[in-house]
Amino acid sequence: MFENLGSRLQNAVNKIKGYGKITDDNISEVTREIRLALLEADVNYKVVKEFINNVKQKALGEEVSKSLKPGEVFVKILKDELVELLGGEKKDLYISGNPSILMLVGLQGSGKTTTIGKLSLLLRKKYHKKPLLVACDIYRPAAIDQLKQIGRELNIEVYSEGKNNPVEIVKNALEYAKENKFNYILIDTAGRLHIDDELMDELANINSAVNPNEILLVVDSMTGQDAVNVIEGFNNKLPLTGAILTKLDGDTRGGAALSVRHLTNVPIKFVGVSEKMDGLDEFYPDRMASRILGMGDLMSMVEKVEATIDQDEALKTAKKMEQGKFDLEDFLSMFKQIKKMGPLESLLKLIPGIPKEMKKVKVNPKDMAHIEAIILSMTPYERKHPEILKATRKMRIAKGSARSVEEVNRLLKQFDQMKTMMKAMKNGKMKLPF
Repeated sequence: MFENLGSRLQNAVNKIKGYGKITDDNISEVTREIRLALLEADVNYKVVKEFINNVKQKALGEEVSKSLKPGEVFVKILKDELVELLGGEKKDLYISGNPSILMLVGLQGSGKTTTIGKLSLLLRKKYHKKPLLVACDIYRPAAIDQLKQIGRELNIEVYSEGKNNPVEIVKNALEYAKENKFNYILIDTAGRLHIDDELMDELANINSAVNPNEILLVVDSMTGQDAVNVIEGFNNKLPLTGAILTKLDGDTRGGAALSVRHLTNVPIKFVGVSEKMDGLDEFYPDRMASRILGMGDLMSMVEKVEATIDQDEALKTAKKMEQGKFDLEDFLSMFKQIKKMGPLESLLKLIPGIPKEMKKVKVNPKDMAHIEAIILSMTPYERKHPEILKATRKMRIAKGSARSVEEVNRLLKQFDQMKTMMKAMKNGKMKLPF
């Protein structure tokens, strides 16, 4: 997400870092590049104009002129303005009552039904409580079946009454949730191809009937600046409490995320970052600004690690590394833990200070599957004692994993390099590049 915008802004930042002094001329050159980068990312031109004026005014201020490192001060100004543009502080969900009620609204094609499943999973993981999905999209063919399929996949119950009146469905679902001790309900409402009075009246009636804690608008970020019009259209009829931007992992320029809060005052609360059911993230303006400027996002990485890695297993592996007893069994275990966290290239982008060339690394999931197949084709003794792997054993392993002997040799070489690197780090002879 934001790859092109981030690259353009980082180039501008690197240029300003080379200046010993910031003047009206050189700051104009840099802000011109930033302005073009934002406009090409489909950020609203009024937002861009105000943003550039704020950055330029502060960059030419007394604080920067007296600084020994004006470039670093400029980067801080740029980041602070980006954070402000994205909404300032993170806005949490308002969870209150038993059950709490969350109502999702949006146009057809925005990813609303999938998003409601993702949100229920995220809330269950975060609060360790019991969600109920409510099927109120009675118009779109197979919408109810789609929600039920998502419910089965996540092991989350779906309340449905078929084609009954949506207002009655919600009222009955609320009673059902109270009787069966559900902690919160998530209402999947009907979408339309465009905003119309009939749609809005139905949503307003649902809102009046159950008074939800949150009304979240799901917006396809690939709609660009039109996302602002969609939000304003809904916000004029409903008291929106937040927005969820979907498909930020797709071929999107990111302008919606940088425009919607500033122009509509509706906070972004979540962003869709992958098609998988765990691909919904809480939105942190400061972390997003850091990512855009190439500063990484260590806090998000730590949270991802804590949520997916088996702590006891990780500690055990770390101790074996320290003792020099790290074998292919441990390598496989570590490999499986890393796979749980998602694509490796996505993780690398979260690491502060990592070299640009490493951020461009592309890891083919098939290559990772091949590595796993090779190790699983070894006997337990071979995994613990890889030094015994000579020609005949390698041929057997290659045949068993349907890979080549060259691939087996390559894996063993990578494993030896990793052991050497771990040993060097333990002895303090190697420093990480960040």
